[in-house]
Amino acid sequence: MQEKDRLIIEQIPRLRRYARALTGNANAAEDLVQDCLERSWNKFHLWQRGSNMRAWMFTIMHNIHVNQVRKAISRPTVVSLAEWTDDRGVKPVQEKRVEVRNVGAALELLPEEQRAVVLLIGLEELSYLEVAKVLDIPIGTVMSRLSRGRERLRQMLSDVGVEPKETVTET
Repeated sequence: MQEKDRLIIEQIPRLRRYARALTGNANAAEDLVQDCLERSWNKFHLWQRGSNMRAWMFTIMHNIHVNQVRKAISRPTVVSLAEWTDDRGVKPVQEKRVEVRNVGAALELLPEEQRAVVLLIGLEELSYLEVAKVLDIPIGTVMSRLSRGRERLRQMLSDVGVEPKETVTET
């Protein structure tokens, strides 16, 4: 296996997790990951050795997702009956599963800009600087979007009776 293949393949689990959180749909997430992998392999020569491969691939995925969202806004959505199902399955019995579902639903309600920052910092554990590079925004914008996103999440979760854990902020 070539180094290029190894470096890219190592990122697949994180890419899948982030794609699922971004799209809220397993099929759309897999398509997004495939598009990201294809672009990563084709554009690997643009990656700078010594830089963060994960951040580089998240940047690619973020840009693909933004382009897909823009396209979707500009054309009507057609959903087949086969796709029109609730993929969450049976209602969870355990309390933690309900909380996870509530958090997932709340994340989906966040504006795209806030959700991307919350997911990259909270789920993927990127630093503020890495998130700023991935999203191509100033670090101050990362901090304000994170603050607004977390506050909005707290409010939505407290409305359904979920008390979020204390968050740790990066300095």
